[in-house]
Amino acid sequence: MKPGLPEPHSHTAGGWGSLKEVSTALLHQRVPLTDAKLLLHQNKPDGFACVSCAWAKPAHPHPFEFCENGAKATAWELTGKRCGPDFFAAHTVRELLAWRDFALEDQGRLTTPMRWDAASDRYLPVDWDSAFAEIGRELQALEAKSVVFYSSGRASLEASYMYQLFARLYGNNNLPDSSNMCHESTSVALPKTIGVPIGTVTLDDFEQTDCIFFFGQNVGTNSPRMLHQLQDARKRGIPIVTFNPLHEAGLMNFANPQSPMDMLTPADTSISTQYLRVRAGGDSAAIMGLCKAVLAAGAVDQAFLDEHTHGYAGFAQALQAVSWDEIEHVSGLRRAELEQAAATYMAAERVIGIYGMGLTQHRHGVQNVQMLSNLLLMRGNIGKPGAGICPVRGHSNVQGQRTVGITEKPELAPLDKLKQQYQFEPPREKGLNTVETCEGILDGSVRAFVSLGGNFVRAIPDTARMEAAWPRLRLTVQVSTKLNRSHLVHGEVAYILPCLGRLEIDRQAGGEQSVAVEDSTGCMHGSRGRAEPAGELLRSEPAIIAGLARATLPPNRAVPWDDWVADYSKIRDAIAETYPDIFHDFNQRMWTPGGFRRPVAAAERKWKTPSGKAEFIVPKGLEADPDQLKEGGTVLRLFTIRSDGQFNTTLYNEDDRFRGISGGRKVLLIHPADLHQLGLEAGALVDACGIAADGIPRRVSGLRLVSYDVPAGCVAGYYPECNPLVPLSHHAIDSMVPAAKSVAITLERSAVGPDKGG
Repeated sequence: MKPGLPEPHSHTAGGWGSLKEVSTALLHQRVPLTDAKLLLHQNKPDGFACVSCAWAKPAHPHPFEFCENGAKATAWELTGKRCGPDFFAAHTVRELLAWRDFALEDQGRLTTPMRWDAASDRYLPVDWDSAFAEIGRELQALEAKSVVFYSSGRASLEASYMYQLFARLYGNNNLPDSSNMCHESTSVALPKTIGVPIGTVTLDDFEQTDCIFFFGQNVGTNSPRMLHQLQDARKRGIPIVTFNPLHEAGLMNFANPQSPMDMLTPADTSISTQYLRVRAGGDSAAIMGLCKAVLAAGAVDQAFLDEHTHGYAGFAQALQAVSWDEIEHVSGLRRAELEQAAATYMAAERVIGIYGMGLTQHRHGVQNVQMLSNLLLMRGNIGKPGAGICPVRGHSNVQGQRTVGITEKPELAPLDKLKQQYQFEPPREKGLNTVETCEGILDGSVRAFVSLGGNFVRAIPDTARMEAAWPRLRLTVQVSTKLNRSHLVHGEVAYILPCLGRLEIDRQAGGEQSVAVEDSTGCMHGSRGRAEPAGELLRSEPAIIAGLARATLPPNRAVPWDDWVADYSKIRDAIAETYPDIFHDFNQRMWTPGGFRRPVAAAERKWKTPSGKAEFIVPKGLEADPDQLKEGGTVLRLFTIRSDGQFNTTLYNEDDRFRGISGGRKVLLIHPADLHQLGLEAGALVDACGIAADGIPRRVSGLRLVSYDVPAGCVAGYYPECNPLVPLSHHAIDSMVPAAKSVAITLERSAVGPDKGG
């Protein structure tokens, strides 16, 4: 993109561009042809579940049931590159801290257990038994409440179940996970509205729907396999109405790489039939406008409201009271646009509402989700075929690990059942979530951090403050496949424990093992690794968890750690005993094509709420982030985005071809009118400065301004590069999800030179 040229959309998702990107990733990672062929088994009923996103896996898959980012994730894990003792011997931790994120992970797969040596400032190899023994001694010496057990969302159901049991046997519910940073707003909002913590939609509903509404979810980069369902819907003439601050390639046009017509002709599919570029933080107002238009038209499903809902009268009163002027001002949309979208909604009998972190990562993120629920309930669009609410999760098993007990909230875990099964007294005190963990590290009350995957230090808000506090931890343990920044910002005692990836053959005493995961639609799938392990010393996540538990905990005959590691089917039997309603006959059902679905009462119009009905909830205010944002002047709204070459904190490359960005990720997308008002020009280097009420200085320096068609008054910057600007205290009410989609900042001309790093 040339400086100064707004270019909201220049690429079609899919097509030859995706094929080229996949080929480039496989070559760059030195994946041999024999391993590249493993892509044919990705997301297949007898193959392995993708390690990237959690989108549903069909019973009758396409010949190539993977997307561009899924293939990149597979290449990243199957890489021929290795990061072993020789690499660590050549580099101090201080030196590696100056490396870019991409360069760190690009060293390849970790192969050997490593322990940080203070004298040399290097990670040195250590044998597994010694690592487990010292970690166990360190954990035994600490107060249970001072230790945190984090998990990233990629761990299997089996590993997650063992991990939560380990933490509770140790003595706490300190089990934050990556959902604390994204869809915890969903988990809090939906039980209050429809009585379940997950969505109600399955793939079958996409085949029966009349209309799809999309909010704050970039399907082209975050869950591209969903484009198959969206393309099929559009070919049937189904309207898709999109609310998103940026024009995104996947929501505009899609060329299916598996379609000869799409690949051999200029053909592609227009995805969105109406595209409303809502102002960052304006989602509640936009949905309020839709609801107000439905009410004014008298188009509610009164029979459904009378039989199945509670609180509608109060919500209708709020709709009548709110003015269109306020709705337009906060949403950044015109009344006519919203009324047109509402007309599309009212013309359909079966509507699916899809959303992502564009709704959840706000101060009123919980309210945003409840507003979408209100909209769907007004016309009975929950609990019937072809309709429902559909949160799109990120990590491949982040929803599943919550299902088997990874939660800091003791009321959500079956503690009495665990007590009976394993003959111990589970802790009943609330544990720490992600934000509370960070607060505990800052104030010194958290002393140890054990991480099952992930790159926590890079993913969290207030990065600079957190990195400064992190070395005060006594112990940090990272169970990982690749090197990342969280290994380099470490505690006094620090270990890297390399694990098998999901794509690798897991050989245990009982033979080759398989695992299971849950997708975004609540369906459970088996996953069988097919690649040879990256190193002889790698251990599986269940084996590492068992090793840590045996070294840390007193003996307990009721917990058969060794038997579980030898045969994962016994872990699944234990899961089924703990959660019989969900996992009965687990081993027999795990290979069901399309997965077996957990019970979702709301999908059958059974409402597990205190009133026994679906609840309308009146919004407290339309502004998504009232504590942060000041109108006008030099204050801008920052919202974070991700590139097409990225999944969460993992970067597959440092460009963003869909948005035309190259030359590094330290950029801000800004409207030309804002450039003019601020006296800046495209290509200028600026510092972004936080202006939070806590008065703590926050700054990201050396950001290049790119003129772009973002909503006026808003700027977009990449995650996680802009995380230092997100105050730890700026989080969603009730769910405590960091509110990264509306952060108040100002810009200053930068005194530093260009930095192309990530």
